[in-house]
Amino acid sequence: MSRLTITLAEPRYRALKEAAVQRNKTIGQLIDESLDFFGIKSREQALDLVRRARSGSRLSEEQALTLAQEEVAEVRHPS
Repeated sequence: MSRLTITLAEPRYRALKEAAVQRNKTIGQLIDESLDFFGIKSREQALDLVRRARSGSRLSEEQALTLAQEEVAEVRHPS
């Protein structure tokens, strides 16, 4: 697992730390869950998702990838 150093304003850090304690999770776990929630995936994860979706669909790889990108964009920036 990779390590990352980030700089947060003190109030944001305290809020994050408190949220982690309330949920009985680590700060790293909260960040991972947040990234999942916003659809942030590695290229390999995204391609695997497209392959799995395509296996049960009649879409071409290009159509499936376009649909996946649209869905991720909607999660990241809801209308």
